[in-house]
Amino acid sequence: MKKVLILGAGMVVKPIVTYLLDKDIHVTVATRTKSKADAMIDGHAHGTSVAWTVDDTLTLDKMIAEHDLTVSLLPWTHHIMVARHCIRHKKDMVTTSYVKPEMKALDQEAKDAGIIILNELGLDPGIDHMSAMRIIDHVHDRGGKVEEFYSICGALPSPGAANNPFRYKFSWSPKGVVMAGNNDGRYLRHGKEVYVPTEDLFKNPLSVDFPKVGKLEIYPNRDSMPYIELYGIPETKTMMRGTFRYPGWCESLDAMKALKLITNDTHDFTGKTYAQMVAMLIDEAEADNIRQKAARYLGIDEKAHALDALEWLGVFDDKAMDRQQDTPFEIVSDLMIDKMMIGQEEKDMVAMQHVFLVSYPDGSKEVIKSSMLDSGTLATDTAIARTVALPAAVGVEMILKGEITEKGVYIPVIPGIYNPILDALETMDIRMEETFGLPESDIIR
Repeated sequence: MKKVLILGAGMVVKPIVTYLLDKDIHVTVATRTKSKADAMIDGHAHGTSVAWTVDDTLTLDKMIAEHDLTVSLLPWTHHIMVARHCIRHKKDMVTTSYVKPEMKALDQEAKDAGIIILNELGLDPGIDHMSAMRIIDHVHDRGGKVEEFYSICGALPSPGAANNPFRYKFSWSPKGVVMAGNNDGRYLRHGKEVYVPTEDLFKNPLSVDFPKVGKLEIYPNRDSMPYIELYGIPETKTMMRGTFRYPGWCESLDAMKALKLITNDTHDFTGKTYAQMVAMLIDEAEADNIRQKAARYLGIDEKAHALDALEWLGVFDDKAMDRQQDTPFEIVSDLMIDKMMIGQEEKDMVAMQHVFLVSYPDGSKEVIKSSMLDSGTLATDTAIARTVALPAAVGVEMILKGEITEKGVYIPVIPGIYNPILDALETMDIRMEETFGLPESDIIR
């Protein structure tokens, strides 16, 4: 019986555990909180749970040596450590995280060890790469060129659960969602490279009308430029990867950033209220009428929606924070976690869309749209958990069966990897609906 080691038991892990156990693969879940692993294994005869923390490298080394493959669902900062142990013991590895330069640098060592380290095998990154490449290869096979490409994804509450001023609830790593608001962005649009500094990340979002959902806004997702080469489309004049949010999020996060509410600067907040924290951050001596002062600092109307959101969140409250040396990010993200976790019976959803403008040798052009809308509930499996964990699960199964033979550090952009994984996902009702032959007016404006 094949044995798989899964490191971590966070909010997206359960579906991969269930999938592999159902395939008669022995699964060991190693995590700081053993009770979480126990719940995922649910008494299955082929499941094992281990209490383990990342500083216990001796146990990690032993576990990797005893398993055929390791899936690291830890925070990305720990992947390199895990990868080095996998290389030492010549064991394959899978992650759902972006390939950092430090991981890419291990390519030759992985090849020498005869293993694959397959990364970015989740939702975004993951399904986005695979579904995009299937269309790109189709276009190139017909002699076509990709002139514009937009790839957008968002993990969101369903419309019925988007019932707070942010129109957002957390269905995965809450701190990670808020921390991503401090990213900058870079993309190519209409032949011009655009850099978006972090302070402008949520300004001037694009928008689309998403099927069965309605209007969604788009802000840049990190650095899109490397994907021109990764996707093999040097001809494109537009390459933009973005994140979907309902209207209300971008405006509110823009105000939060301008008020320095998600910075990682450490301050002494001893004895301060939330309102006094805001006053301190915007250099106001007193915290009275703090909403009015915040509006003046931001240069916006005091009745602005963003200020409604911040007031609802509680950052204008004359309430003790019970904090000492701390950062605004930690304080405000804790407020958001307290008020914005998705409910046990509420539905989350994943919305993904690729939009291509394509030209062909005969002079014709078409817009191609590829869209996915997947729903779940916390009571079963969330949509974000399904769409992150199941691509990795299928990839793990393929590696164990010898159906993926590449060695080195990879992401899933080659047909031998993406086609069978996408086909398998469709059997689990995770699919992209593709529409060809749309007019040029359907491109994102």
